[in-house]
Amino acid sequence: MRLALLLRLAAAMLLSCALSGIAGATWAAAPAAGDIPPDIVGINVDRDSVKLSQYAGKAVVISFWATWCPYCLKELPVLSSIQKAAKGNVQVIAINTEDRDVFRRTSRVLRDLGIELAYDPDKKAQTAYGVSGIPHMVIIGRDGKIVNVFRGYDESSLEGIVDAINRATGAAP
Repeated sequence: MRLALLLRLAAAMLLSCALSGIAGATWAAAPAAGDIPPDIVGINVDRDSVKLSQYAGKAVVISFWATWCPYCLKELPVLSSIQKAAKGNVQVIAINTEDRDVFRRTSRVLRDLGIELAYDPDKKAQTAYGVSGIPHMVIIGRDGKIVNVFRGYDESSLEGIVDAINRATGAAP
């Protein structure tokens, strides 16, 4: 119950920082709720692959972000708080959509957040997840299946995001 309340508060903060909707995008080939997402989601600062399989048994929140998006930068500490509050049940993977140099400089500043920071140098993850703008969030359950995908979310999505995170943490592996 306490985790659900904390998740609701964190999601409210996150959504208050989010950009408004993205118009005109098509996501026909993007994975959706119930699908198994692609395993490789990015490259970390050490140039190692970041894979969902590294976090098997945990709920995973993937957030695509950029330094030019002030709302995205505000979102990352909120996601870090969600991860900490979940006490090992949730892993946040924040995927930067910019080039390696920008990612490396930003990672030095953000490393204390305790979330997995990655970047997508060849845009494979963005293509695989149907990212055509930000904010873009994918919530994956402990069973490894996508619970929900949020694109261009705003405050009207709050209840759905909270519900998705709660369902993701409850989905048995």
